[in-house]
Amino acid sequence: MAQQQNKLKLYSHWISSCSCRIRIVLNLKGLEYQYIPVNLRKGEHLSPDFQKLNPIGYVPVLVDCDDVISDSFAIFMYLEEKYPQIPLLPSDLHKKALNIQVANIVCSSIQPLQNRAVLVCLRVNLSLLCNCIEEKVGPDEKIPWAKFHIEKGFGALEKLLKDHAGRYVTGDEVSMADAFLAPQIDAGIKRFNVDMARFPILTRLNEAYSVLPEFQKAMPENQPDAPTA
Repeated sequence: MAQQQNKLKLYSHWISSCSCRIRIVLNLKGLEYQYIPVNLRKGEHLSPDFQKLNPIGYVPVLVDCDDVISDSFAIFMYLEEKYPQIPLLPSDLHKKALNIQVANIVCSSIQPLQNRAVLVCLRVNLSLLCNCIEEKVGPDEKIPWAKFHIEKGFGALEKLLKDHAGRYVTGDEVSMADAFLAPQIDAGIKRFNVDMARFPILTRLNEAYSVLPEFQKAMPENQPDAPTA
């Protein structure tokens, strides 16, 4: 267990896959943290107080004493350098590059295209805050749009990992890429009805994640702000 003088604070939303990545990383590193829910559906991320923490208004945000870091990739790098006792980036240069490539595919080429801000129009005080698939195309197109981009990304990951994946993404040790990939697979299955039969490597990885307590504790349904129904 890493030694901490002050408990970390994580501003999070239960179903946010970006937040889930960081919850997994914190669990893997054995870092205690205070969970601070931010209700995206009520527009709490658009409040002046929250935007002082992250001007773009996204979760997660990590507060570590006087340090405030937003964006899951930046938070990961911060935690990896400040709390290196349990490293999640391999020392092998090729494996490190592969980890970063997988993480970038997830957080740049998949997740943003199935983000709530893209799919669902949010109205706060009767003001439309985004132009989204629901508004521009229709509510019935949200799931097909998300599935298309998730499956495109999953197909790329299958090809990329064909000669590299072991028990986990880049071998037999859990690493950064696993923390980024697991929430996206979970969202693909549970929220967007992706048929994982097309993706045997990702299916096998997801089965490996299902028995890791650090991963399961971080999953959306296990968060304090998750709906009970």
